[in-house]
Amino acid sequence: MAELPIPDLPPAHCSGRFTISTLLPPLPCMEEGDRGPYAPTEGSGCDSAQPTHLSSSTLCTRTFGYNTVDVVPAYEHYANSKGVGDLRKGRPSLADLHSILKVTGLGLSDLQQSNGLPEAGPEAGLEEAEGEPGRASMPEPVRFGWVKGVMVSIRCMLNIWGVILYLRLPWITAQAGIALTWLIILMSVTVTTITGLSISAISTNGKVKSGGTYFLISRSLGPELGGSIGLIFAFANAVAVAMHTVGFAETVRDLLQEHNSLIVDPTNDIRIIGVITVTVLLGISLAGMEWEAKILFFLVILVSFINYLVGTVIPATTEKQAKGFFSYRADIFAQNFVPNWRGPEGSFFGLFSIFFPSATGILAGANISGDLKDPAVAIPKGTLMAIFWTTVSYLVLSATIGACVVRDASGSLNDSVAVGSPGCEGLACSFGWNFTSCAQQQSCRYGLSNYYQVLMSMVSGFGPLITAGIFGATLSSALACLVSAPKVFQCLCKDQLYPLIGFFGKGYGRNSEPIRGYMLTYIIAIGFILIAELNAIAPIISNFFLCSYALINFSCFHASITNSPGWRPSFRYYSKWAALFGATVSVVIMFLLTWWAALIAFGIVIFLLGYVLYKKPDVNWGSSMQASSYNMALNYSVGLSEVDEHIKNYRPQCLVLTGPPNFRPALVDFVGTFTKNLSLMLCGNVLIGPRKQKMPESRLMADGHTKWLMKRKIKAFYTDVVAEDLRSGVQMLIQAAGLGKMRPNILVLGYKRNWRTASPQSLEDYVGILHDAFDFKYGVCLMRMKEGLNVSRVLQAHGKWFWVARDAQRHGAVGCASQHHVPRRRSQSCQDITPDPFAPAVDPTTLASEQQASTIFQSEQGKKTIDIYWLFDDGGLTLLIPYLLGRKKRWGKCKIRVFVVLVATASLSHLFRLGFHEVHILPDINQKPRPEHIKRFDELIAPFRLNDGFKDEATVNEMRQGCPWKISDEEVDKNRSLRQVRLNEILLDYSRDAALIAITPPIGRKGRCPSSLYMAWLETLSQDLRPPVILTRGNQENVLTFYCQ
Repeated sequence: MAELPIPDLPPAHCSGRFTISTLLPPLPCMEEGDRGPYAPTEGSGCDSAQPTHLSSSTLCTRTFGYNTVDVVPAYEHYANSKGVGDLRKGRPSLADLHSILKVTGLGLSDLQQSNGLPEAGPEAGLEEAEGEPGRASMPEPVRFGWVKGVMVSIRCMLNIWGVILYLRLPWITAQAGIALTWLIILMSVTVTTITGLSISAISTNGKVKSGGTYFLISRSLGPELGGSIGLIFAFANAVAVAMHTVGFAETVRDLLQEHNSLIVDPTNDIRIIGVITVTVLLGISLAGMEWEAKILFFLVILVSFINYLVGTVIPATTEKQAKGFFSYRADIFAQNFVPNWRGPEGSFFGLFSIFFPSATGILAGANISGDLKDPAVAIPKGTLMAIFWTTVSYLVLSATIGACVVRDASGSLNDSVAVGSPGCEGLACSFGWNFTSCAQQQSCRYGLSNYYQVLMSMVSGFGPLITAGIFGATLSSALACLVSAPKVFQCLCKDQLYPLIGFFGKGYGRNSEPIRGYMLTYIIAIGFILIAELNAIAPIISNFFLCSYALINFSCFHASITNSPGWRPSFRYYSKWAALFGATVSVVIMFLLTWWAALIAFGIVIFLLGYVLYKKPDVNWGSSMQASSYNMALNYSVGLSEVDEHIKNYRPQCLVLTGPPNFRPALVDFVGTFTKNLSLMLCGNVLIGPRKQKMPESRLMADGHTKWLMKRKIKAFYTDVVAEDLRSGVQMLIQAAGLGKMRPNILVLGYKRNWRTASPQSLEDYVGILHDAFDFKYGVCLMRMKEGLNVSRVLQAHGKWFWVARDAQRHGAVGCASQHHVPRRRSQSCQDITPDPFAPAVDPTTLASEQQASTIFQSEQGKKTIDIYWLFDDGGLTLLIPYLLGRKKRWGKCKIRVFVVLVATASLSHLFRLGFHEVHILPDINQKPRPEHIKRFDELIAPFRLNDGFKDEATVNEMRQGCPWKISDEEVDKNRSLRQVRLNEILLDYSRDAALIAITPPIGRKGRCPSSLYMAWLETLSQDLRPPVILTRGNQENVLTFYCQ
């Protein structure tokens, strides 16, 4: 096989975390300065219908070989935030590419700008590539790389190497022994390492902005848990400022005490020094520190640590031996290897709670994620390396100090004795020192258990360097927390999840520094500095940090377990099960440390979680909670398909023909009342007209209608279809609505009040919809209210712009939308409105925020009655819906009465255990109606009579050709018609003052009962009634049972 010649390729270059290589050499036609064939082409839109306008732009032709409006992938198309003042960059819409291109007088530039694209051409692209000179550019904020921003510059390592390293780790080693101290360190590191892996995964799953830990958790788990942990973590960092400042103040106090220069007393000196120190740190934070100064802190700590290690190998002087330091000795190591608990803090978890805050610095880099050049690279590298090196330093320090210093020493040179002297007890006797007296009386001032504040200074080669290291570690850690807390809190304030905190979200300067947040952190820190006890402050923040770590690990686990396509972290070295283990361990440790503090922390989280769940902030971050909700819904929906239906589990799942839901709020409220938290409700709308014209209308309004339903607290879905006529649209909804077993089984629609004046075809369509529902085994529920259901005129009276239901007026109360948007004014009636095709559409937000119409189903009904007329056996649906309505609070006081025809039916209704208050038998249902009512019925159907004189069927069909709604003399069926007249008289007699009437309507047989006659029956049955009338007919299948299986 012949091989293709391989051209000389330009060298590959690295961009970010992957290598980009050009596969083809530059095209010969390209001039110097032109962009390559695979360069981003925001402005590459070209119009094939306008070739005369392409002379100035050949980029599309170079790339694909032909002119096109399409564009190649570009960063700007996927970025969800743009700089202030940038031109809008976007890909062409689907309509621009798919629809028929109309040739107009517009040039290429006009077409591109209509698509949101800049003008094409090399000049435009080059200008953007060069930063668009000539436009005022925003000042670039200062960004840190991964070394400066995370590992070195007062971030992870400086924050981990805090006050505990110098002031408490030797004492912890004395109490717990080297073995348990290592266990404490490794337990802490296990939690922090797993958390670091989880942070690395979350931070590499998309672009990270400012807000650090709060941003990571909230954008992963959602605002509910993210908001609560954001407040807790910001507060924990503010308290950590106090902890590190108190550690610094203790060291200064000890130096003053050595020179007998106390200001007031030991406790108040810590408070005074701490307040002054945190004030200076606040000034440094507001003024800003360059990274070279932070490197100085780092170097000071390194030098002090090296100085300590050098001191451990220098032979001990007599003065140091008197204080318990004997350099490396195996027997000292062996004695200090086991624990020796002393004092109230002398327990494993007591010491763990004191040590654990020293491991919390791992989030210092993530907390300033907004100040990093590439957080996705900086956070994983810096965090994991910081954990490794600081862990090594902790282990080395505890092992070396435990191998060199005995636990008790007097410090007196007079305690030197000969080796093997009688009466000498303890390990120091073998080294020529007798510390027995002070050890037994527990009055030793020196040694590993007593001199821990300045023990490292004594052991080191040059003591002042350790003091400098303590200053560097405590001040750098305090400064890091002082910077982190306001930045986390600022991001939380900007999200506006909680009230009254937005004031602190304002930023100043090019880095948007949260000065107000700094002041709040300063006040909190001073409050805890006044405690002036390091061992009391450390456990307070341990629980808050553990709570944060638990949620970070759970975020990683939850995002992984949901299998969302959006979870694609570039950091692969994590495990969802390790993350779950880390979350579980963090929670367990919280309760083992201080159970009451853990309960307080969880109480705060639950309270804040409940608040956000109640307020439902309008944010959408694509959280894993959303993915989990989808997974659960999908799994349960699929699982339902495997479950056989049973009568006991029957639920009325309703397809409600509302049209635009805000047009028929009473119909929405009625169905929403008895389906809420019980069954499916689906609001259907038929958009009548050409598909091309109606599809934009559908997309625009669907979101607004859904928000309107949510604002009304109706738990329902909204869907619409585009159809040529109402009946075909409803047929689509009946067949396609729902999913699996979650499919409607009842069609709910409004009663067509204007059937006598409407067009004959709309009458046929309306009754045909009822027939279609029965054909598809649906139950049918018609609702009639005296004042009607359509509140379009109310919206008109308030001067609102809305979708005019022109077809809804033509089709009565059935859900459909109009052909056009028109403004309706007070002076216009429903009949004299002329649609205006150029009127603006309603904005979905405006639709959702419009004033909600009040209906009878939203008010308390008091001690009225719900009257059920169960006249025909439809399977029990006529009984079930009023029963479900009566279970609701607003209808709970109503007395439910059932009216039946036979005694046997009355007995049957008791077996269903529906708890009806009264059952009445109608004795006079077969009486003849009053003559005036019969006459009114005859007048009602007179315009629709065929007046065929009882001719044969062939003649009647010929006379009725083209007029299927006409009623022949034979079809009038006096007996059945008179039954409806008599029933109306009964309803007026018994249920005039009821809150609701539910009745089983007759069914008109297809082909034998004209639509006009059937509507006359329904009209006669429900006319002149004040309460709402629900005409319910089941599909003749049981929905009630009195059996237990």
